Amino acid sequence: MSLEWSASSEWILMSGGCDGAIRFWDIRRAGCFRVLDQSRSQLGKRPLVKSALYKDHTDSLGPSPSARRRTGISKKSSSALRKIQNPTHGHMQQRLHPGLSSSQNRATAHYGAVTGLRTTADGMYLLSSGSDSRLRLWDIDSGCNTLVNFEAMRLQTGKPLQLAVTEDPSLVFVPCMASIKAYNLWSGKTFQTFRGHYELVNCCYYSEQDQELYTGSNDRQILVWSPSTPAFTKMEDDDKILSAADEDNWSD
Repeated sequence: MSLEWSASSEWILMSGGCDGAIRFWDIRRAGCFRVLDQSRSQLGKRPLVKSALYKDHTDSLGPSPSARRRTGISKKSSSALRKIQNPTHGHMQQRLHPGLSSSQNRATAHYGAVTGLRTTADGMYLLSSGSDSRLRLWDIDSGCNTLVNFEAMRLQTGKPLQLAVTEDPSLVFVPCMASIKAYNLWSGKTFQTFRGHYELVNCCYYSEQDQELYTGSNDRQILVWSPSTPAFTKMEDDDKILSAADEDNWSD
């Protein structure tokens, strides 16, 4: 139902399915290596550290050549060790991923289809929306649900949605039926609701350079939302005062 590339690794792809699961894939290998579980949670933001997104599954590839040299393990002996640890039947050897184990493979991120995915610009967090009308914030490094309680919303259930997030990140924009809601990313409180479309809103995009929000809807309209500019309004008022002062009192 939805796809999103990782912002911290060019090889990692995240997918949201109709089965309610969010899976992480390394496109260089077959099979997913992580499945997010909504029951696995943590509170609060984590400290700003370098993400170790796929450390666990890269370790399963065995020691690196430099590590083998340091430990004195030859290439032949290390391959023999892998064969002992992962016995195969036939000529094909299946490398198991944590996400393919029976317990984690049944994990779900939403009670329904995952309709939207969006990572923050720093690559540390993942936002997901579901047909259960829930928005969840995930810590990518630990794979935990951060338990941010986003205020009530009503989302479409039958089609994917495109979310948008500011680069800070502090706001997330979510298409909610015929309107767009902006939520504070860390508190889950509604910051503002944008109304202007006549039919269901499907996608939104935030331009950090222009500080503008673009939204698309079934009404075939693309609306541009710009922040209010009190400085320009004040300048216009000053110009009006000056022009009024320059006017004469003579009548035609």
